[in-house]
Amino acid sequence: MHRRTVFIVDDDASVRDALSLLLSLRGYPTAVFGRAEDFLRVLESHWRGVVVADIRMPGLSGLDLQRALAEHPSRLPVIIITGHGDIDAARQAFKLSAVDFLEKPFDDELLVAAIERALAHLDDEPRPPAAGTLSQREREVMALVVDGLDNRSVGERLGISPRTVEVHKSRLMAKLGARSFVDLVRLVQKRR
Repeated sequence: MHRRTVFIVDDDASVRDALSLLLSLRGYPTAVFGRAEDFLRVLESHWRGVVVADIRMPGLSGLDLQRALAEHPSRLPVIIITGHGDIDAARQAFKLSAVDFLEKPFDDELLVAAIERALAHLDDEPRPPAAGTLSQREREVMALVVDGLDNRSVGERLGISPRTVEVHKSRLMAKLGARSFVDLVRLVQKRR
């Protein structure tokens, strides 16, 4: 697969065809799938690109697909599209690191911009850090932060102030080359 492939996963054939045509005309290679299960069955770890997935499909949903991809070595970024968007679904999608959440019908330019953002991150993915670069305290802070605890909760668990947690978090992100919380989570997942 080409590095800029857009994998379209939607149970509606007309949506798949329209997106494939639109993106092909813009120069993106595309591959289409009617079900998330079909895509996951053939997905290989060396594939690169971005997944555009409908949130509501028979069988595995777009969110289920996102969860599966988070565990897959390919680490393909995901853009969720939906005809029935709601705040809870959007929150879940972003919590799973969605690049964007677009409601149908959406502006073609918004989709293309989201695809470009996703592909740009592929070019500058952070490398896994060397094992010995973090102090013991930084490793403790990192583990708790990645588990979803806020600075105050981390501080309470470790017996330090929230400000000290913020300092440790800032240092560990700098040492690891993580530019965002999402980068940090990816790095931790690669180390596990």
